[in-house]
Amino acid sequence: MSRDPRYDILFEPVQIGPVTAKNRFYQVPHCNGGGYRDPSAAAEMRRVKSEGGWGVIFTEQTEMHHTSEIAPYIELRLWDDEDIPFVAKMADAAHEHGALAGTELTYAGINGPNLYTKEVPLAPTAMPIRTYTADPVNARAMTKKDIRDLRRWHRNACLRAKTAGFDLISLYAAHGHGIFQHFLSTATNHRSDEYGGSLENRARLLREVIEECKDAVGDSCGIVLRLSLHETLGELGFANSEVRDLVEMHAELPDMWDLAHGTWSECSGPSRFSDEASQQELVEGIKALTPKPVVGVGRFTSPDVMAKQIRTGILDMIGCARPSIADPFIPLKIDQGRVEDIRECIGCNICITGDMTMSSGRCTQNPTFMEEWRKGWHPEKFEARGESETLLVVGAGPAGLEAARVAGMRGYQVVLAEAGTELGGRVARECKLPGLATWGRVADYRQYQLSQMANVDIYFENELSADDILEFGFENVVLATGSCWRADGVSRHHVLPMPNDDSLPVLTPDDLMDGKMPSGKVVLFDDDHYYMGGVIAELLVENGCQVTLITPSAYVSAWSANTLEQASVHARLVKLGVTIVLNRALKSIEAGQAVSECVYSGGEEIMAADAVVMVASRVGNDSVWSELSAREDEWQANGIRSIRLIGDAESPAPIAWATYAGHRYARELDQPDIGDALPFRRELTHIKND
Repeated sequence: MSRDPRYDILFEPVQIGPVTAKNRFYQVPHCNGGGYRDPSAAAEMRRVKSEGGWGVIFTEQTEMHHTSEIAPYIELRLWDDEDIPFVAKMADAAHEHGALAGTELTYAGINGPNLYTKEVPLAPTAMPIRTYTADPVNARAMTKKDIRDLRRWHRNACLRAKTAGFDLISLYAAHGHGIFQHFLSTATNHRSDEYGGSLENRARLLREVIEECKDAVGDSCGIVLRLSLHETLGELGFANSEVRDLVEMHAELPDMWDLAHGTWSECSGPSRFSDEASQQELVEGIKALTPKPVVGVGRFTSPDVMAKQIRTGILDMIGCARPSIADPFIPLKIDQGRVEDIRECIGCNICITGDMTMSSGRCTQNPTFMEEWRKGWHPEKFEARGESETLLVVGAGPAGLEAARVAGMRGYQVVLAEAGTELGGRVARECKLPGLATWGRVADYRQYQLSQMANVDIYFENELSADDILEFGFENVVLATGSCWRADGVSRHHVLPMPNDDSLPVLTPDDLMDGKMPSGKVVLFDDDHYYMGGVIAELLVENGCQVTLITPSAYVSAWSANTLEQASVHARLVKLGVTIVLNRALKSIEAGQAVSECVYSGGEEIMAADAVVMVASRVGNDSVWSELSAREDEWQANGIRSIRLIGDAESPAPIAWATYAGHRYARELDQPDIGDALPFRRELTHIKND
C-alpha cells in the first residue's frame, strides 16, 4: 500500500532555526508519570514514537533549576550536570529513527511550591502559589538580581540540553506553568519597573532569555517558545489579542512558535467537552504575523483534518500529545496508506492521570504506553504463539476484544463468544451517553482489526455456561464477562447495603442504559466519583427529570480532577439546572423521600423523590468463573490447559484497566511462569558513598 497523495503535504520537511524536521508531525511535550523516577521507561516510550515516524519528539517538562520544582509531581530534571545522562537517553531515543529531539525547559515560578527543595518560590509579583493542591505557600517578588540569575540559569540549562544532544529547546510559557507566562500575564505580573506594565515591558524577560539562549547554543539547537493562546481571565491575564500583539512584535525572536490554550485543562480538554481542532479559532491568523513556523494542538486524529490545517495556512506542523500516545505509529501508518489501522485517541484523558497521581501513565487505546521498557511491550509487534493453539474468549467488551486482538496477532486460533448482538460490552453502551461518543473508538478499532484476521471467529448471542465451556475443549479460556452496577449503595461510604423500604424505585446506570428512565424528582447518589455520576445526571435532565446530585465528596466527580475535567463537569451540571449537594451521603430510602446525612456531623435532611439513581460501585459478573473454578479437576480431561478471569469481571475499573488486562493476558499466554519475580523492570536510585 502507498500513501494517499492528499497527505503528501504532511511529509514535507520543516526548517526550525538551524535544524530541519523530516516531516510535519510534531510530538509536543507531554508528561507520562515517569520523569526522573523512570527515565528508561520514558526514553523507550519516545524511541517507539521515533520508530513510528514522528519528525519531532519532545520530552515532558524538564525542571531547569532547583529553585523551582513541582513535587510531588514527577517530571524530568536538568538541575545540574548529573542530570544530563538521564535526559540524554531521551535525545538518543528520539534520534534513533531520524526525529529531532526536543526538551521543554521549565521554571515553574508561581506554580512551583518547592516542597522537595524547600527553596522560597520566586515569581514576578509576591502572591500565593497557584497549584492544584492549593499549597499554603507564598512566592516572593523577584528582584533585579533574581532576574539576572534566572537568565543565567536558563543559559546554563540550554548548554546542558545541548550537551545531552537535543536539537530543539522549548521555553515554557503556557498552561499557567511557566515563568514567562507569569511575566506576560497581568494577572500575575503587577510590577511597576521595566519588567511590568506594558506588553513590551512584560515581554522583556522573554526577549532577554531567548536572545541569550540562542547565543549559548549557537547554530546547534533551535529555540521554541511554547506560548499560551488565551488565559480566559476576562480583563486580567494574557488574552488572545495580546498573544497576537506579542507575536507580531517579536515575529522573528524564537525559531518556532508552539501555541497552546491557556490552562492545561483547556488545552487538553477531554472529548466530552472539546472537539478535534477545538483551538483553531484561537490560532487562526497567527501564522500570518511571523515568518517562523507555527505548531498547534487540538487532539488531531484525522489525517484529513491535519492536512487541512497545513493547506489552509493555519499551522506549519501538527502538534500531538494524546494522539501520539494512543498510536505512536500515526505518521508511519499514514505514510504507508494504512489510515484505517490508526488507533485513534478517544480523548478520555486517562493518560494524564499518570502525571496527576504520580504513577506510571496509562492509555485506554494503547495498553503498551509506558510498558515499552518495563515489560518489553511494542505497540505493533508481538511474539509468536506458544505451545497451545486455541483460545476461547468469553465476552466482547474492551478486555475481551483486546485479548482476542493480541492473541490473534500472535497466531492463536481464537473464538470470541459474545452473549449480546454487538461488540464493545460496556463501551458499546456508554458511548451512547451524553458526551461519550468518541469512546466507541475502543470497540471500532478492535472490531476492524479482528475483521482482518482469518484466525479469529466471532459468535454473537452466545451466552456460555460452565458446561458449554468444558464441552468445547479449547486449550485456553479467558472470561471477560464484565460487571454490573450495584443498586444497594455499597461503595465507599456504605460498606453494607443501604436501608431501603422498597417503596421507591431505585435504578442504576445499567437500568438507564437499558432504557428504564425515571420521571419527576430524581435523587442521584454518586459514590463512584469518576465520570458516570455527572454523565447520568445529564442523561436524566435530557429526559425531563429534576435532578439532585448528592455526593459524599467535596467535589462533583472528584476523581475527574485527574483527567482535567472536574471543573467542566460541575459547570455543565450547574448550567443544566442540576442541584448539587456536596459532603452529604444518602442514608436511607423511604416512601416518597430520600434521607441524606452530613459526612462530618451526621445531620440529616429529607428530600422528596420520585426515584433514586444509584451510582455507587460495580460488581464483577463472575458466576461462570466461580463454577469453573469449583470444577477445576475436570479441566484436563476436557483438554483445557488454562482458564482465567480478567477485566471488569475480575476487578471493575476504568476502561483503560480493562484493555490493559486483555492485552496482558494475551501477551503472557503460554509464557514461562516467573513465580514470585517482578513482572516488570524498574530503576532504583543509586546510593552515594559520600
